[in-house]
Amino acid sequence: MSLRRVAITGLGLVSPYGGDLADFFARLSAGESAIRYLLTDDLPRPLSIPFVSCPAFNPDAVLGKPLASMMDRFAQLGMAAAFGAWDDAGLPRQADGESRDSWGVSWGTALGGTLAYEKGYRELWQKGRERLSPLAVVLGMNNAANAHISIQLGLGGISMSHTVACASSAIAIGEAFRRVRSGEATIMVTGGSDVPQAYGVARAWEALRVMAPGDGETSPFACRPFAADRRGLVLGEGGAALVLEDWEHAVARGARIHGEMIGYGTSCDHSHLVRPEVEGQVRALHLTLADAGLTPDDIDYINAHGTATAEGDPVEVGALKAVFGERAGQLPVSATKSMHGHLLGAAGAIEAIATVLALREQVVPPTANLQANLDPDCAGVDHVTTGRRQQALRAALSNSFAFGGSNAVLAFRAVAP
Repeated sequence: MSLRRVAITGLGLVSPYGGDLADFFARLSAGESAIRYLLTDDLPRPLSIPFVSCPAFNPDAVLGKPLASMMDRFAQLGMAAAFGAWDDAGLPRQADGESRDSWGVSWGTALGGTLAYEKGYRELWQKGRERLSPLAVVLGMNNAANAHISIQLGLGGISMSHTVACASSAIAIGEAFRRVRSGEATIMVTGGSDVPQAYGVARAWEALRVMAPGDGETSPFACRPFAADRRGLVLGEGGAALVLEDWEHAVARGARIHGEMIGYGTSCDHSHLVRPEVEGQVRALHLTLADAGLTPDDIDYINAHGTATAEGDPVEVGALKAVFGERAGQLPVSATKSMHGHLLGAAGAIEAIATVLALREQVVPPTANLQANLDPDCAGVDHVTTGRRQQALRAALSNSFAFGGSNAVLAFRAVAP
């Protein structure tokens, strides 16, 4: 079976910075954090942790009120990001005569419609109601986002959802890539969305003791991956989408190509539910390099998983040193979660977009809040602490490592303008 090249022709997002791609990357490159306290009146008690939200997102304005009312917020964010990527790819919203039976969706979410479910639980148990909305099931189901994307864009190919904790959207992108590369699909809309603001979800994460505490006005500095004084991750909401397309199809229709996806590898630590292992991450990195036909010397940047947890950061750096050997010290590495937060099921997708834009713009975004406070256990790679224009960025990796021991690594290549 001959493998096809896979072009990235569309990028779309709803991020804490808004939905404009150029502004998103400019602010990331400048090291600007979007992390703030979660301010809402809809919580039984205030949370003491910083959070990242998308306050400018108005689903009624983007999707129309009838459509938005049929969706939980995670699906609204996903649909808006998919619309953005689709329009960016220059594809018509409605069928234009070309069959879309080989065009599909691969979507990631760690939590699905938790806001819808929590609302239902409150109505049943707090308010004593005996009946719920007839939309409760379809609002909460994990495949709601990809179902709506398929329906609204008229995509008759596969429509699948992936729930693999923090690696959900990275795996969704990898599986979409495989289907385009094999010729099974011509176009795939792929990415992820999540909204961890449900009170029960936030409290559950808080109980794990992996969350950075709230520090009032210092919240923008709360997430400090690889720092000796790091205090944990910061959750956030968002959606991010890519359009992956058969290269020849993209060229034939005159599409703008942001970059090329060239490899994907996944593995499982098979050892612990929440404690990461170097060996599993090493396997995923090696599998991705082999899948892309690359050697460690071909990689010029890594967008790290980098959650700012005590155990996770040294393990990831250890895996990079094991794979890249002596070259690791010259390998630019950054964790953009320090600025946009950890978007759970959307994390891999927003970081994939950041990686593709880094290659396109030849600029490496930094790990914010990491200057002279590097943890010695995280030393051994070239930590980028201020946005850096990098000469000849050719290929890059984006890491996503999840609870449950699931690891996913995506490989991308720059294309000539």
